[in-house]
Amino acid sequence: MTGLRSKLVPRTKVAALCDRLRRRGKKIVFTNGVFDIIHMGHVSYLTRAKEFGDVLIIGLNTDASVRKIKGPNRPINHQADRAGVLSALACVDYVVYFSEETPQRLIGQVRPGVLVKGADYKLNEIVGAEFVVSYGGKVRRIGLLRGRSTSSILKKTSRKKNP
Repeated sequence: MTGLRSKLVPRTKVAALCDRLRRRGKKIVFTNGVFDIIHMGHVSYLTRAKEFGDVLIIGLNTDASVRKIKGPNRPINHQADRAGVLSALACVDYVVYFSEETPQRLIGQVRPGVLVKGADYKLNEIVGAEFVVSYGGKVRRIGLLRGRSTSSILKKTSRKKNP
């Protein structure tokens, strides 16, 4: 488990890490989410996000922030487990927790060259987009795999339990 945790960056150190990466000429890509039950839709999305740059940083909602957004029965998986699974993916370089309802402050610390969200978001709905564009960064939206979502997985499992 130790090797997996090496991709987890403390929030207090993420700005310095990103400064070092930029000095080395690396293009930083940032995305965020809950990533509760990892499925092929997540893997496809993250793999495609990484293609926009050199380093992919994931902002991962803490358990407390997930409960505020999605309700008391979520997340299904604890934040350490979600971070561990994300860290096991080759396309993911770093994971950093954020506890706010949005990643706005974290995006300010990371200052990514590319901010990525799913195409289910309109450009004006993407938190941090205006900030990233203000310094010359790009915002990219990625089409999602149809029918693949944590919500649909949870619906399927609840139907199987309660026929």
